[in-house]
Amino acid sequence: MASIKIKGDTSGDITISAPAVAGTNTIILPAESGTLSLRGGTDWQTVQTGDFTGAAGEGYFIDTTSAAITLTLPASPSLGDEVSFKDYAGTFDTNNLTVGRNGNNIEGSAADLTVSVEGAGNTLVYVDSTKGWLIRNK
Repeated sequence: MASIKIKGDTSGDITISAPAVAGTNTIILPAESGTLSLRGGTDWQTVQTGDFTGAAGEGYFIDTTSAAITLTLPASPSLGDEVSFKDYAGTFDTNNLTVGRNGNNIEGSAADLTVSVEGAGNTLVYVDSTKGWLIRNK
């Protein structure tokens, strides 16, 4: 496995390693005045208690204790965009979460998704205009 080691400042070094599987991997660096930010995983947000629009790469703890909530998916997603959610208070069975499709299909259907299972959580991944957002784990 190939790797590149970049000497860092007082905060340490950075090592970038290629995966064990053969293929091409690309890292796009920012313009000379930009800052490269490498971060993995989902960027979890504070607890949501009302309707809101999600953003790619973010996860949401959703509290439907007081009322049903709609999480509207991004309008112009790109291949691989992900939006995650989790039932914060265990009340999706009482006050449902509606995942608004915002013009894109969900699992190939032109319909919003209703989540009514207590404690439910999942990640939606955008694939294309035909299937739209796919549920990562069923």
